[in-house]
Amino acid sequence: MPLADTLLRLAAGPRLYVPAWTDHIMNEVSRSLQKDFRLSREKTLYRESEIRRHFPEAWIEGYEHLIPTMTNHPRDRHVLAAAVHCGAAAIVTYNAKDFPASCVAPHSIVVQGPSTFLKGLYDSSPTDVMESLEAQAAAIGETLPYLLSRLRINVPAFVALLEEESGLSY
Repeated sequence: MPLADTLLRLAAGPRLYVPAWTDHIMNEVSRSLQKDFRLSREKTLYRESEIRRHFPEAWIEGYEHLIPTMTNHPRDRHVLAAAVHCGAAAIVTYNAKDFPASCVAPHSIVVQGPSTFLKGLYDSSPTDVMESLEAQAAAIGETLPYLLSRLRINVPAFVALLEEESGLSY
């Protein structure tokens, strides 16, 4: 959950990127949160309503006709179709194997893991990223080192970059 919070904060506060989702993607995320993290349906519905409220521009519609033309893994063709439809530059996922370069390159889309994506945001705007992380830590009543220790679980290369840049160890 700290990673999702970080990504949403970087999209909301300094507006370092514009996220994009579909109802299909959000339903998959909600099912995963319920199954893997034991969140209640009510909590996942609340989460989705808050995301919709804060990011109304993020919802992609009208992409469905592109799904059959996508050549990546069948279960993730809806994701690539939505990215193509909205003109996304990147798909951020841990599941890169379902998006081979041969399938995304014709659409000028890159596939990045969350660490790589966050490192790119940091490279483009280090002050904004650090201020957002500090605000996130404060919002949960923790220190920045604590937050980064939690983020290390999911985005170790990103935390390593921050350590390298700051000379500190988190």
